[in-house]
Amino acid sequence: MSLHLQHDLTALNKEILHLGTMVETAINKAIRSLVDRRPELAESVIKEEHLVNRKEVEIEEHCLQILALHQPVATDLRLIVVILKVNNDLERMGDFAVNIANRALSLCREAPIPYPSEITKTMSRGISMMVQNSLDALVKLDVDLARQVIQMDDEIDEANRQMYVELQALMEQDSSTIKQAIELLSTSRYLERIADLATNIAEEVIFIVEGEVVRHQAHKT
Repeated sequence: MSLHLQHDLTALNKEILHLGTMVETAINKAIRSLVDRRPELAESVIKEEHLVNRKEVEIEEHCLQILALHQPVATDLRLIVVILKVNNDLERMGDFAVNIANRALSLCREAPIPYPSEITKTMSRGISMMVQNSLDALVKLDVDLARQVIQMDDEIDEANRQMYVELQALMEQDSSTIKQAIELLSTSRYLERIADLATNIAEEVIFIVEGEVVRHQAHKT
């Protein structure tokens, strides 16, 4: 590897970590705005969305420049391809954080209803951990940590299914909660999608290190 390529890859790693930190902060703010009914946090997430979008474009342009200038091969090429994918996944996570923030604002305007523990504890805490660990696994190229993230996705999927069961029962019991329950169902789905994207990043870490494609076989890892 040439010194110029090494320098560019190091800078690229720092950029993707910066974007990851921005997105992780947005997700945590969005979750707190929902659980703690804090509209100011939701508004902050929405206001700062353009920063995430701008950084995503900058990283994509940087990746394309490296490909054009250095024509990397083998592991270096694999790393750049993965960063392009992760860059897109992080931007989509940011979009889902904004969606959650919008739902949180809407819920703040309505009468409060009891939130199922699946969303206040299992999903909120689990997803925050998945996002953080997937980024740590990427930075450290830690395959074991990546596999832990993949395994956690099953817990989030189950919590999402349980959310539907509990909120359906709530709506049947009290029709005045229907609007809020529907908002929560949408939020649960957005959280589940964030978990899927964190899983994608973990799978890409395994691909970088081992050259193994583990998509569609997460339960076997």
